[in-house]
Amino acid sequence: MSGSNLLCGEAGTGTTNAAAESISCGMPARPPTGRILVVSLLIFREIPMRLTHRLFAPLAAAILLSRRIGHRRILLAGASVLGSAVLIACGGGSDDGAASATNNLVPSANFPVIQIDDRFKIEKVAEGLTYITSMAWDDQGRMYVLEAGGGFTEEPPPARILRVESGGTLTEVVNLDAKGVHASAVGLVFHQGAFYVSHRSAQDRSGSVSRVSLDGGTVTQILTGILDSQAEHQVNDLRVGPDGRMYLAAGPATNSGVVGLDLAPVVALNPMVQHRPCQNTVLTGRNFQTPDFRTQDNPSDVTRTGAFVPFGTATTPGQVIPGVKKCGGVIYAFDPSNAEGSLMHHATGLRNIIGVAWNGQGEMFGAVNGYDVRGSRPVNDKWDATYRIRQGTWYGWPDFSATLEPVTDPKFASPSSLQAPVYVNDVLQGTGLQFVIDHAASGLKAPDRSLVHGLHEINSSPSLIDVAPASWGDLAGQVFTAEFGDLAPNTTPLRDGFAGFLVSRINPAAGQETIPFVRNVKRGPASAQDALGKGIERPFGVRFGPDGAMYITDYGVVRVNPVAAGKGDFPYEFPPQTGVIWKVTKI
Repeated sequence: MSGSNLLCGEAGTGTTNAAAESISCGMPARPPTGRILVVSLLIFREIPMRLTHRLFAPLAAAILLSRRIGHRRILLAGASVLGSAVLIACGGGSDDGAASATNNLVPSANFPVIQIDDRFKIEKVAEGLTYITSMAWDDQGRMYVLEAGGGFTEEPPPARILRVESGGTLTEVVNLDAKGVHASAVGLVFHQGAFYVSHRSAQDRSGSVSRVSLDGGTVTQILTGILDSQAEHQVNDLRVGPDGRMYLAAGPATNSGVVGLDLAPVVALNPMVQHRPCQNTVLTGRNFQTPDFRTQDNPSDVTRTGAFVPFGTATTPGQVIPGVKKCGGVIYAFDPSNAEGSLMHHATGLRNIIGVAWNGQGEMFGAVNGYDVRGSRPVNDKWDATYRIRQGTWYGWPDFSATLEPVTDPKFASPSSLQAPVYVNDVLQGTGLQFVIDHAASGLKAPDRSLVHGLHEINSSPSLIDVAPASWGDLAGQVFTAEFGDLAPNTTPLRDGFAGFLVSRINPAAGQETIPFVRNVKRGPASAQDALGKGIERPFGVRFGPDGAMYITDYGVVRVNPVAAGKGDFPYEFPPQTGVIWKVTKI
């Protein structure tokens, strides 16, 4: 990421707050007085799927300021810190100039706010949807769309499967919440007469998959217990591969291996939350010192936390963290008729893996969100990435970047003011990122950098992907990616300007370059341009239908609300019924 450090005063915003600075830097701070907002712990269950990890940084900061956790509640600080941060974020987008006309992009005839490849047209299929993620078609060619459920409202919208009728009419097939499916629902696939949905479990919020009958009458959970999904990154895409097996993408429990202040709301719900590796992993024993937000009466308390362990747990060099079958940062493969019995790891060591797809030759691809500059071990990554996925391969998280380079390279360092002090055996170490895994002792080799298929701007948030069919001519076989867009400064205080908010493609002949295919004329979401519903908002998924057309699930509006923050309310808005399905076809 690039730009100014909004929280630690590295570049002059004129709004630096001392308490905020000490929070970001991992140092103890005395809580300021100010308005306090009581937020139920149950709020976390209602955070829309794609946004959970984007929200933790300001939540954690506010929790630290209040220094109160317990009795089934979290006390959050009000406007003093969060208000200034989010106000900066709202004004940070560089949307004051036209996007470059890369790839012969021209304004759409129907929607002048949108630019599109000049060989194609875009139209609206349906609108008024809420938090839409995935789509699927049954064996009769009928289209269905998945609403994730959740949201910061008194009565959160339910997760649902809707059938999209001709003319954009929407028919509810099943209210998944009413059938025991916990928000947020993410992946949707139709296979052998039934739907399959990835989601969190209603029992313990672990990552799960359920089978849903075509009429929605029967919902059966076939896989559960992926505990990393209890934290910020949950289970994501769900697809059927060329081999007939089902593939599930599941993110890890942390940003970069260490549970820190950025996961304070999660720790309050589950003090034992941690990343679980897929194989026995030997640690280097690096421990990160931060304020201990669990202490109610002593704001000067600090604690040290190692990698792959719960908050407040120190580690030692050579310590082994046992690998588990239901780990995080992985692509699973399984037989849907015996999901629990056939579950296996297809690829591991992936950060927040969101989307997967295959080309006509059976080659698999995966879209991954890169690191954030947050938490106890911030990594100033330079890209998000799409990878070629090879079975049995470890992709390097949390010690290698999105480009599969060692994070120990100085270019990945965050400002020193954002780094927590690091100790090994109670000895203070120097600054800079170091490995948390002993790779040789763990039997892990540095990942092959040739597996990087495409590079996306950092924080663009590549999400669900698909591969163009033969009918798309010279674009056939190219990977198309929905880039959800950034939510700075929550993921980083360093970002300056918008990233993502478009659909891109990767042309292998052009190397790792990602090429805009559909985007707004001005960077950023349409709602930031007073063009709500007239342009691209936050594309979450792209799928090619049985008719050969491209369909885009546009999640809808997600924005920062500085006025709400100034009143001590939660500083985000997720307006329902702002989602759109777009259709792209050749002219």
